[in-house]
Amino acid sequence: MSGERIIELDKVAVYQKENLVLANVTLSINQDEFLYLIGKTGTGKSSLLKTIYAELPVRMGNARVAGFDLRMIKLKEIPYLRRKLGIVFQDFQLLMDRSVNDNLLFVMHATGWKDKRQMQKRLLEVLAKVNLGNKGPKMPHQLSGGEQQRVAIARALVNDPEVILADEPTGNLDPESSEGIISLLMDISKTGRAVVVATHNYTFFDKYPARTLLCENGKVLPATNFPR
Repeated sequence: MSGERIIELDKVAVYQKENLVLANVTLSINQDEFLYLIGKTGTGKSSLLKTIYAELPVRMGNARVAGFDLRMIKLKEIPYLRRKLGIVFQDFQLLMDRSVNDNLLFVMHATGWKDKRQMQKRLLEVLAKVNLGNKGPKMPHQLSGGEQQRVAIARALVNDPEVILADEPTGNLDPESSEGIISLLMDISKTGRAVVVATHNYTFFDKYPARTLLCENGKVLPATNFPR
């Protein structure tokens, strides 16, 4: 990997309320790296991602993400951290009462964009990047599941993030759409962004190999074996 480290965790404990989910998590991820985070449901994949985007606080250990010290981060600083991160969820979390374009514009308004011309330019850029250049006027219900997830990825790209965190991004998709989403996320990592994909779908690992970490028994370890 040629990029600089963008995520560094050193002996981090991941908690959900008072429950210790993962202990002694040490990992580093480079700017241009694609990483799989695997493990059964309930083993801490989502909790680790939530720690990285400061939904869960770092109580033990040290963590730096996109230049922010998560041990010391203040509440008012978290929105600025998240502008450097793009987050993609399993259930898309689109606003169903407005068009694709308006879903993206909503995020832009919420994160401080003002110039309408620049907003329109960026909207077209991110839709083209996810191969949805002609879908802007459509409502989410008019799109397939795979297309809805591409809109979610476009939304995650709006603020040109340094990191994409994708939590089970193919969980609600058919195999063909799933493969398309993984291929797209891998292409995004080649543009100098770190991409972390939490998944328990291993079917595309042969075609799209990458470094893989396993959440198991309260630890995060390099994955050496997983079902094919």
